[in-house]
Amino acid sequence: MVLALIVGIGAGAGAAALIYSLRIVSTAVLRFAEFTSLDRSLLFIVIPVGIWLSWLITAKWAPEAAGHGVPQILKALTLRGGRIPPKIPFFKTIATALTIGVGGSAGREGSIAQIGAGIGSFLARLKNLNESETRALVAAGAGAGIAATFNAPIAGMFFAMEVILRDLSMRHLHTVVVASVAGAVVSHSLIGDELTFQVSPYSLDDPFQLILYLFLGLIAVGLAIMFIEALDWFMFVPDRFGPWMRPLAMGLSVAAIGFVAPSILGTGQVFIGTVLRDEVSMAWWVLGLLAIAKLVATSATLGGKGAGGIFMPSLFIGATAGAAFAKIVDPIWTTSQLDPGAFALVGMAAVFAGVSRASFTSILIVFEITGDYGLVLPLMLAVAVVTVLTNRFHPESAYTAPLARIGIHVVPSDQIDLLSTITIDQLGLQPPVVVHMSDSLTEVVGVLRRNRLNGVAVVDDDDRLIGVVSDSDINLLGGPSDQLTAADAMTPDPVTVTGDLPVSQALERMAVLGVGRLPVTDRSDPTRIEAMFR
Repeated sequence: MVLALIVGIGAGAGAAALIYSLRIVSTAVLRFAEFTSLDRSLLFIVIPVGIWLSWLITAKWAPEAAGHGVPQILKALTLRGGRIPPKIPFFKTIATALTIGVGGSAGREGSIAQIGAGIGSFLARLKNLNESETRALVAAGAGAGIAATFNAPIAGMFFAMEVILRDLSMRHLHTVVVASVAGAVVSHSLIGDELTFQVSPYSLDDPFQLILYLFLGLIAVGLAIMFIEALDWFMFVPDRFGPWMRPLAMGLSVAAIGFVAPSILGTGQVFIGTVLRDEVSMAWWVLGLLAIAKLVATSATLGGKGAGGIFMPSLFIGATAGAAFAKIVDPIWTTSQLDPGAFALVGMAAVFAGVSRASFTSILIVFEITGDYGLVLPLMLAVAVVTVLTNRFHPESAYTAPLARIGIHVVPSDQIDLLSTITIDQLGLQPPVVVHMSDSLTEVVGVLRRNRLNGVAVVDDDDRLIGVVSDSDINLLGGPSDQLTAADAMTPDPVTVTGDLPVSQALERMAVLGVGRLPVTDRSDPTRIEAMFR
C-alpha cells in the first residue's frame, strides 16, 4: 500500500512536470513568433524542428521514450518482467514537451502513463521486489498516470487492469486503486481543473435515438481501424527516409495540415471542449475532415519518432465525427431534436474503445472528465458495438499492433493455476551448459550433440551471459564451421527469467517469443546465468 501510494504521488507529480514543461515550450514558441513577426508559416519551422529534437534525444539516450508509451510498457511487462530503465521518465518528459509544445499532434496521457510506469519499475527495483510485485507497481504507475492526466481515478484504475495487466481479477486491484487515487489527487492539487471538460448535461429523451447511436458506433468502428492502420503505416512504411530526415519530413507534413486546420495541432483538448458544448458552427463536412486530419497528423507525428499519446487524439476524432454525424442526420430526423454535443460525447468513447479495446475505461473516462452521466445507454450501446466489431475485423489494438508487427503477441493473463504456484527455483534445474563466444561453430555443434540439446547459452571471457545460440542459428550460417564462432551465430541480449518467476509466466514468455528455452539469471546480476529453463 505504501509503495503504491508513493508511485501514485510520483505519477501525479510527473504529470504536473510534463504539463509545466509543455507550457514552457509553448511559451517559447509564442515568444519566437512575436520576435520574428511570423504568422502560421512559423509552423513549418517549429514543428519539424521540435519533432527532430525529440527524435534526436530519444535515439541517442532513450529509444524506449519515443512513440506513444503504452506499447513500450506492454513490451517491458511481457519480455522484461516490468523492468523499465530509470532514465525513461526524464527523457519522456523532455521528448513529449518538445513534440506537443511546438504543435505536434499527440496527447499527454500515453507519455504520463509511461512516466508513471517507469517510476513504479524504479521503486520495485529499489526495493528488490519479485516480478509479480514489479508488474503490479508498473501497472499501478501507468494507471496513476492516466488518472493524473484526466483527474479520473476510476478510469485510470480500469486502464491499468484492462490495457496494461489485461486482467480484471482482484489480485492487483488494491495496488492499482491506491496509486490511481493518489495520482489524481496530486495532479488536481498541482494543476487544477484544466484537465477536465466543462460541458452541459445531456440526456436520452427519445429512446428511438438509440438507433442513431448504433449507426454512430458503426462509423466509430471504421475510424478506429483507420487510425490503427494509419499509425502502423506511418511507423513502418516511411523507412525510405534517412533516420534524420524522417522526423523533418513527418514534421513538415504535420505543419502543412496544421496550417490549413490549426485546431488539430497539439492535444486538441480545447477544441474538443467547444464541440462538446456545441459552440462550433462548422458544417458537417468540415468536422468530418477535421477528424481525418487529426488522424493523419497524429500518425505522422508519432511516425516521425515524436513522443506523445493517442488517447486525446482518439477523443478528438470521436468528438468531431459524432458532431458531424448529428449535423448530417438532424435535417431528416423528425421525431426529436438532436444535440451534436451528445453525439460528440458518445463518439469520443466509441472511437477510443475501438482504438484501445478498453471498454470499461472508454465509458468511465467520459463520465469522469465531463461529469455527465445522462447518456449511459447510448454510451454502452455504441462501445459494445465498436468493441465486438473491431475485435472481429482488426484483432490488434493500437497498443498491441506495434508489438505484433515485430513478433511480440501480448496475451491476456490467465487465472491462477497450478503452475502459477511453482517458481523456477523450485524446479531444481541443473547448472547450464554454456559455450564461449570464441568457440567455433564446429565446437558448438559438438557440445549440442554430446548433451542432446538444441540450444545453449553463450558467455564472454568473464562468464557473463551475452547470447543464446541454437541449431537453427547455426544452420542459417551454413552449418558447422571452423571459421565462424558462436558470437557470429548467436542471438545477442536474450530475454531472460529469474528464479522467483512463476513457471506459468515463464511459459507465457516462451510462447510470446516462440522459443523453447530461456536463460535463468541471478536476480541482482542479469548477466550471471544460473540455469536454462526449457
